[in-house]
Amino acid sequence: MNYPDFFNTIEVIKVKDPLSQVLGAFIMGEYEFSYLDVVKSAGHSCPTVAGAYIVTLEALKVLYPNERAVRGNIKVEFEESLEDGVAGVIGNVISQITGATDKSGFKGLQGQFARHSLMFFNADIKSSVRFTRVDNGKSVDVTYNPQEVKPNPKMMQLMKKLGSGEATAQDVKEFGEMWQDRVKRIFENLDVVVEVSEL
Repeated sequence: MNYPDFFNTIEVIKVKDPLSQVLGAFIMGEYEFSYLDVVKSAGHSCPTVAGAYIVTLEALKVLYPNERAVRGNIKVEFEESLEDGVAGVIGNVISQITGATDKSGFKGLQGQFARHSLMFFNADIKSSVRFTRVDNGKSVDVTYNPQEVKPNPKMMQLMKKLGSGEATAQDVKEFGEMWQDRVKRIFENLDVVVEVSEL
């Protein structure tokens, strides 16, 4: 499996999943999500998928400063509706990591471990996404702004060629390299693209 080398340099998200422990999937219910994991699930790597991973990574560091984040114990809220922009794409990535879903998720086992009704859209917030621990009510607002990391100016020209069907194999290769270079630079500039505020 071939993919950009920088995927391997991105910090993993460590979780503890009580349901996973009970069902014998992972010892102590402990496992990790990597950026490569979410890229495989999404089918691509882009500023939106990267942003979903970044906001989750940074929020969980604040909510669980000295321990693994507890999967299934995290409520997620978006200011946008599910149909707006890329909220659905971001929601899918965050759901994969946190377990939170709207109404479609796991209904629970003997009254425990439910994952549904933990993700909400059209929320009354002023950030990209809000994460809240269900057990203690601690919340963080996270704002993501990838526009601070500009794409290579040549990408627009190549995108037009791709759209018109005139792109050569070299054009496609070059476009993909430039696209992933921007994603890489987004990860390299977290202090610029993401802001986390404790509530």
